[in-house]
Amino acid sequence: MSTLDRWRCHVRPSASRRTVLRGAALAPVTGLGLAACSGGGGGTPQTQTAPVVLGADGEVPKSGAQLYQEQNVVVSRAGNGSLKAFGSICTHAGCAIDKLEGTTLVCPCHGSEFDAATGKVPRAPATVPLHELSVEEKDGKIVAGPGA
Repeated sequence: MSTLDRWRCHVRPSASRRTVLRGAALAPVTGLGLAACSGGGGGTPQTQTAPVVLGADGEVPKSGAQLYQEQNVVVSRAGNGSLKAFGSICTHAGCAIDKLEGTTLVCPCHGSEFDAATGKVPRAPATVPLHELSVEEKDGKIVAGPGA
């Protein structure tokens, strides 16, 4: 499994029983791909093992945010220049968030909203905040994950 695949598995919550059963009913029975992101134990996601370079440091403005859709990460920068990063998988139904309006993430599935600066939920149906990730600026790049 590549570093990017481990990253994606880390930031996505494990599927609920309902999601798995619904997927099993709709998907052909091939047995392929079912264990790719399996945490193996009661919904615990796999742990990312290496930091991931997201982009140039200048991509995230002060008091703003940048969504890195391919890596399922959002990074925000406070007015004082400090960075915060969160996984951008909705904690309600596990959908990949693909919309950032200012510093508000909007889930395409059910309309949950998340604050990119804090990870908190200002609008339901989600009730659990986004998963915070380690992040830093290193050699002009934004790097998130272990060792960051």
